[in-house]
This record gives sequence, structure tokens and C-alpha cells, in this order.
Amino acid sequence: MTRSDLVEELATRFSQLTHRDAEQAVKTILDALGDALVRGHRIEIRGFGSFSINHRPPRMGRNPRSGESVAIPSKRVPHFKPGKALREAVDKRTEELESNPGT
Repeated sequence: MTRSDLVEELATRFSQLTHRDAEQAVKTILDALGDALVRGHRIEIRGFGSFSINHRPPRMGRNPRSGESVAIPSKRVPHFKPGKALREAVDKRTEELESNPGT
């Protein structure tokens, strides 16, 4: 699902929202999530999952073309951990789809 698919789904489910309003809502939510992660906050959405920042320490990598060693600096990366309800729903739905491939 892409961002535009999400906007389309939101506009379809809530007929009182115009396409522009749905687009603004999605943009606002994603901006708020990104800003919170930049500030180092943890985001928890019950039943869905949590977003946090993981720290990756510096390491030595290898340039695949030349084979020479390259120093990779430390960095902070976003991390998503699905909630129990989401994990169980995905597992159940994929089992259903695998047992009924024609639907």
C-alpha cells in the first residue's frame, strides 16, 4: 500500500472527507510521526505496534566493487515492532489465504 492508496482508502471510507482533506490528514499524521522520531520519542499505537529509534554503532564495511574496506559511521534508524493484535491478525489472514488460494 502506498501513501496515495492510503489517502484513497481514507477518502472512500469517510465520505464526508474530500480527497484533499484525506491527503492533508495522512500528511499531518506522517509528519507528526516523523517529527516525534526525530526528537527521539517512542510512538506506540495500541493494537498496531510501536516505532522507535535504534542506534547502529560504527563498523567496517566492504565496497563490493573494489573489495576495499570502508568505514561506516554510526547512525540512528527507525524501527517498527508490530503489536500482538497486528501479528495475530496477519498470521490468521495469511493462513486463510493459503488455505483458500482461489479467493
